[in-house]
Amino acid sequence: MINRIMADQMRAQAQWFPVLSVTGPRQSGKSTLVKSVFDAYAYANLEDPQLRREALEDPVGFIRTRPSKLIIDEAQYAPELFSVIQVVSDERGEAGQYILSGSQNFLLTKRIGQSLAGRVGLLKLLSVSYEECRDYNPACSPESFMFSGGYPRLLSTGMPASMFFSSYLDTYVERDVAEYLDVRNLAAFRRFVRLCALSAGNLVNYSSLARDADIDARTAKAWLSMLDASYITFTLQPYYRNAGKRLTKSPKIYYHDTGLLCYLLGISSAEQLVSSEYFGAICENFIVSETQKRHLNRGVRPELYFYRDDRKVEVDLLDFTDAHEKKAR
Repeated sequence: MINRIMADQMRAQAQWFPVLSVTGPRQSGKSTLVKSVFDAYAYANLEDPQLRREALEDPVGFIRTRPSKLIIDEAQYAPELFSVIQVVSDERGEAGQYILSGSQNFLLTKRIGQSLAGRVGLLKLLSVSYEECRDYNPACSPESFMFSGGYPRLLSTGMPASMFFSSYLDTYVERDVAEYLDVRNLAAFRRFVRLCALSAGNLVNYSSLARDADIDARTAKAWLSMLDASYITFTLQPYYRNAGKRLTKSPKIYYHDTGLLCYLLGISSAEQLVSSEYFGAICENFIVSETQKRHLNRGVRPELYFYRDDRKVEVDLLDFTDAHEKKAR
């Protein structure tokens, strides 16, 4: 089993909050980790249609007939549970009552903010970091990790990366995007995801993305927000002394997992990656995403920016979380 750094932070926050929320991309290891850390808890997975139906039809009964220490996996499927959890956790007044896990941040976080504000610890578990991979497999090189990425199933089974990511992308598009985000033009969305990969490490240009994907700029903005909310991509804001300007200047786009990025760019091996025209951009993405994981795995919100001035002076990564500065060339 791959040891996850976040385990200690989960145990700590379960001592402080009545509810703990663990979100992250599909197959990042959330279920495995929460069941390992909280092995004495009862477990309910709302991917199970019968359990989901029970939770939706009788949320009060679902919560009150179950043990006081409960993991609810894919909790976003039954948001009606959250107000009940609020009432019950307040009645009991104990820490560590409920562990909520979910892969759809856009649904789960909104409901948590509405019902459980101030009562919930928030953690984000991304795919395995290079630090964690080296602990699991000391022979893992940066190049091989950048190519394969950090999804636990890939690292532990030796499955071909192309097979894993083809299935992963199909599941994401056909379930999350089509079913829960109500995107109708799935072919255009797939094209958009690949266009975003070509833009990794660059400033977001909504007009260009929209034109190349044959959609309008408003749709491009909405779709990129979807990719961010479902932990496929994230953006880095530019740094200015005047904080207000950060909201008006273009951010840079990155992928949380470089293995998925390599797949979208058509890179089929670590050797091809090293000689690829995209190697520099993928290295930059690797450094930025690994820095983000280092902080999130320890329960710290990253304060990451990039710097670029009108004289073209550029620093790819400014890390104000713990006062480090890094530059990827």
